[in-house]
Amino acid sequence: MLWSVNDLVLRTFPLGFPWETVDPFLFCVHHDDAYPAGNEKMGPAASLAGRNLGQDFVVKDGYRMYHGDVVPGFPQHPHRGFETVTIVRRGHIDHSDSLGAAARFGGGDTQWLTAGRGVVHSEMFPLLEREKPNPLELFQIWLNLPSEDKFVDPHFTMLWREDIPHVAFADESGRNAHVTVIAGALGEVRAPTPPPKSWAARPDTDVAIYALRLEPGAAYTLPAAKAGTRRVLYFFRGSAMRIGTRDLNGSLAVEVRANEACPLVAGADECEILVLQGRPIAQPVAQHGPFVMNSRAEIQQAFSDYQQTRFGGWPWPSDDPVHGRDEPRFARHADGRIETRER
Repeated sequence: MLWSVNDLVLRTFPLGFPWETVDPFLFCVHHDDAYPAGNEKMGPAASLAGRNLGQDFVVKDGYRMYHGDVVPGFPQHPHRGFETVTIVRRGHIDHSDSLGAAARFGGGDTQWLTAGRGVVHSEMFPLLEREKPNPLELFQIWLNLPSEDKFVDPHFTMLWREDIPHVAFADESGRNAHVTVIAGALGEVRAPTPPPKSWAARPDTDVAIYALRLEPGAAYTLPAAKAGTRRVLYFFRGSAMRIGTRDLNGSLAVEVRANEACPLVAGADECEILVLQGRPIAQPVAQHGPFVMNSRAEIQQAFSDYQQTRFGGWPWPSDDPVHGRDEPRFARHADGRIETRER
């Protein structure tokens, strides 16, 4: 729905699967699965009868297996020409890739992967708990790369929850808005450094990713962005809120005028919003499956290159590797450097 040209709210549109985004973002998926207790293989300790295993995107018993047969998730698959930003709110992801890098992350961590000229990775969702449910909630955002950076070397970055800023703002009534700054800056608060060739790493692109949680009735004003930036608010949890002068119901996306401050007021229950903003790359986008380039010829070349080289091959013993049940959160980078965090 389009609003008046003088309105802070430019348009609203529904939240589908995936969510529609605007340049420089390509799309965003919100995975929210109520997995049961895990079995000895870290898959669901429940019958998988009736599921289209390998292509299970239908919510059954509260969860999906996606492309997984035993453990839910996404076995090895290629990417070229863009970046994935994976924000895990609950649960864990086991990552493995063609660079030889591996990780387990979750519970507030973010993984940022520059595919560049080509990378193959798997993203599996191990069900670590055997005596209780294993809820998983995450966002995966695809951020485009400009033409000059589509063939950069792949780069794997972990943004650990301990390093991601969380800020609380109290309104005049003492109600709080909680903001997690995953990318970009919010006033003097700055997110961890993104990968070096990311569009978000350029000082003039104004890329930001915020996760907002407003207590019932809380008021908060999102500061204005730079001129030329586009900003979309994804209102994904809560029954109602006000954006500017507009009263809106939950589960919708709202594009606003980015260069104006954006007043927000939660309704009678808690509200959550994901904010994606950035200066558009403003180049042609040719996308087919896991490849995002600037022309159809480049897409055809990507398929040909992957068929011939497998983007460096797959160094793991299976297409869907998972790490040991007792492993902590960790990242083993392609250069051998290891980071560990408590689970």
